[in-house]
Amino acid sequence: MNPRRERKQRAQGLTAAALAAVSFVAFVSFVAPRVDAARPGANRGRVDLRRPVMPTDRRPGVAELGTAAARDLPDLLRSVVYLESAPRGAFESSDGGRVVMDQRNETFVPHVLAIMIGTTVDFPNSDAFYHNVFSLSKISRFDLGRYAAGHSRSIRFDKPGIVRVFCDIHSHMNAFILVFSHPFFAVTNTEGRYAIEKVPPGTYNVIAWNEGTASKPETVNVPDGGVAELDFTLR
Repeated sequence: MNPRRERKQRAQGLTAAALAAVSFVAFVSFVAPRVDAARPGANRGRVDLRRPVMPTDRRPGVAELGTAAARDLPDLLRSVVYLESAPRGAFESSDGGRVVMDQRNETFVPHVLAIMIGTTVDFPNSDAFYHNVFSLSKISRFDLGRYAAGHSRSIRFDKPGIVRVFCDIHSHMNAFILVFSHPFFAVTNTEGRYAIEKVPPGTYNVIAWNEGTASKPETVNVPDGGVAELDFTLR
């Protein structure tokens, strides 16, 4: 082959390869621009209870001679704050794991439990006598029967709603289980403060609940990667 012609063909090949490389880079840059994903934020605040909170009267046993202690009040002060509906595309799990609602000193501990659907609640008996946990709630009717100290029974909750829990032996024992279809809820601490974390940016209706009383929905705007403050007053 003519050396001059060979050099010309080689140069043409290199030019075509270079053009193809440039075209590929331009194509990648066009179809895959860098986009920063929205960062989750949080909704925080406080629930102020403006009504007296009194424990249920406890029926004393014979051995106590009328000196039975009242139930711990701070547990009754705890409220649940939650988004009225889940953000679009929120992850929903069918397995919420396991949590415990203990029976201790003739009291359900905690008095208020907030869980996701698919969660199994264990009801251990930490007292030195029998208990019988049951509920007549519409979303979950059950009766775990009588069982002695050191034993535990459980039930899985698969429908959202409010479950009222009682003991068939001790009429003063009661508790609440709030079952949600999303993870955007929180239980307040003894000072009434709450924090709902990892909320996608957006506008939501938020509700506060305490001992069967719910607030009106309040609107909150959760910023991208920021915190929205929202306080409630329950009378």
